[in-house]
Amino acid sequence: MTLNDFRTFYEREHATTRKVLQAFPAARADFRPHERSSTALQLGAIFVAEEQMISRALRSEPVLGSGARPAPTSWQEVLDGFDAVHQDVMQALASATEAELKPVAFYVAPKTPGEFPPLDFVFFMMCDQIHHRGQLSVYLRMVDGRVPSIYGPSADEPWL
Repeated sequence: MTLNDFRTFYEREHATTRKVLQAFPAARADFRPHERSSTALQLGAIFVAEEQMISRALRSEPVLGSGARPAPTSWQEVLDGFDAVHQDVMQALASATEAELKPVAFYVAPKTPGEFPPLDFVFFMMCDQIHHRGQLSVYLRMVDGRVPSIYGPSADEPWL
């Protein structure tokens, strides 16, 4: 796994996540399928926060603590925040070198901080984002939205 591998993976997965976020109806941002589930808006905030952590890790900055953007309060703020942080990540990717990246302090288990190799961390953040994208695609179906193709055709975006 190299920084170049991450760039390729990030660009592809980011575009797919953006498509799912764009498809979600803003008027349903408060939707949650169960009382213990996050709202769609809370899931949207996770996407923005994880992109911020990727950007910080690629700049060898602490990913936990101060300096995070305020959580989005509307679906448009999710979209705008996701786009803005994407630009930060792209700038960080343009200047980052594997040799200069530092280990990332983050949680390795509940209430247990530890250290991640930097590339492991950014891949982990993207995998978690893909997990939440799956959740959001289910929410999208439940609010009668149109689910875009993700890794293949969907009922709303067939390939044939």
